[in-house]
Amino acid sequence: LENELLYGVPFEMSEQAQSKDFVIPIGKAKIEKQGTHVTLVSHSRPVGHCLEAAAVLSKEGVECEVINLRTIRPMDIETVEASVVKTNHLVTVEGGWPQFGVGAEICARIMEGPAFNYLDAPAVRVTGADVPMPYAKILEDNCIPQVKDIIFAVKKTLNI
Repeated sequence: LENELLYGVPFEMSEQAQSKDFVIPIGKAKIEKQGTHVTLVSHSRPVGHCLEAAAVLSKEGVECEVINLRTIRPMDIETVEASVVKTNHLVTVEGGWPQFGVGAEICARIMEGPAFNYLDAPAVRVTGADVPMPYAKILEDNCIPQVKDIIFAVKKTLNI
């Protein structure tokens, strides 16, 4: 599935990605930004929000590792686990509702796996509001995660 809100968003592409032989490996996440304090995991549109939040937090001395899942089935939980072992903190970000979401699955897998013992704080989910999507732009913006929501969740997780 693709997020139609990304259609008008420009982004840079490497020479390698523009090659006709370039293939994104299915089931392999991409570390968009290396970090040491907290792991931000997302897919689709919220990845851009995570990168923006990471840039803001970097100015405050907080280095976020941003992981773009790229695929959710299969899910590259190994990359997420390795990052959590390194940063000791996890924040998931998604545009969907909190119940039965991708973030809930990531948190469950971390809680059930070997990375759980490395967490210094509970994993935090940043999700859309649990309401039907409104039509008005201002209400829509308040229903889906924004950069400020990610920054708040990171600061809450790190207790700063």
